[in-house]
Formats: sequence, C-alpha cells, structure tokens
Amino acid sequence: MITIGIDPGTAKTGYGVISSNNGKNELLESGIIVTSKTRRSEERLSTIYGRVSSLINKFKPRYFVAEQLFFNTNAKTALNVGQARGAILLAASHSNLQCFEYTPLQVKQAVVGYGRADKKQVKYMVKQILSIEEKIKDDEADALAVAICHVNSYNSKIAEV
Repeated sequence: MITIGIDPGTAKTGYGVISSNNGKNELLESGIIVTSKTRRSEERLSTIYGRVSSLINKFKPRYFVAEQLFFNTNAKTALNVGQARGAILLAASHSNLQCFEYTPLQVKQAVVGYGRADKKQVKYMVKQILSIEEKIKDDEADALAVAICHVNSYNSKIAEV
C-alpha cells in the first residue's frame, strides 16, 4: 500500500512517499517542493500542483494524505498556505484520489504518542519508524509523519473489523 503525505506550504511543501506492507513501513521518496518568493502567486501554485501531480503519477498511491491547517495568529500566512493546499487537493482530485486529513495534534499523537511533541521529537520518531539514517528537513519529516499517521489509522481500523 503506497501513501503520499503532504505538509502544505507556499514557499516549501514537504512530501513523503511510503510503502506499507504487513506492518512494515518503508521510505520510497521524500523531499521539498520549493517555490521562489519572486514568482507570482499563480506560478507558485502551478509549480506545487505540477510537482504533486508528478508524484501521484510516479507512485500511483492508494492513499493521499495532507496535514490540516492550524493557525491562530497570522491570517495572511493562513491564506497563502490555504491556496497551496487548494492546489494540492486539486492535484489529488484530478487523479481521482480521496484526500485524508489529520490535524497536527493527531499526527503527533500517532507518531510520537504525545500530541504536544515538538518538531525534533517528530523528526526523531519518523527516522526511527522508517529506518532513515541521513538527515531530513522538517517539512519532509512532517509530510512523512502525516503519511505514517494515516497508515496507523488505517491499520487500526482494519484490526477493529
């Protein structure tokens, strides 16, 4: 089962692709989609849409997962990230994929076991779960964490049946 996790952002969108079989998770690819602040908004969104669409075409995921937005202060940042999120959801929709969403609290709970974990703790656990030895950036770790969260959620729902 292949899952793509996305950590939405306008300047940096993290992505992580994992394969899950029989309770074993394996990293297939992760990275960051970077857009230049000097480009127009519509160009940046087009870049995000195109790169996410390429990932979907390359990996043919069964699940597509994005972290829900959580902002309590900066409305402009929330609006910009919301636009990037729209481009991401559109790419999933155009590929006939349903997008599952989890809050940061749910992701941290699923990956670390503690909903108030910091980024360092999340990154550490992502690296442990996926046996990653090299460095990964925060946005990659967040995207991989949301994918792991979905896999854990999916596996627990199957176990209940």
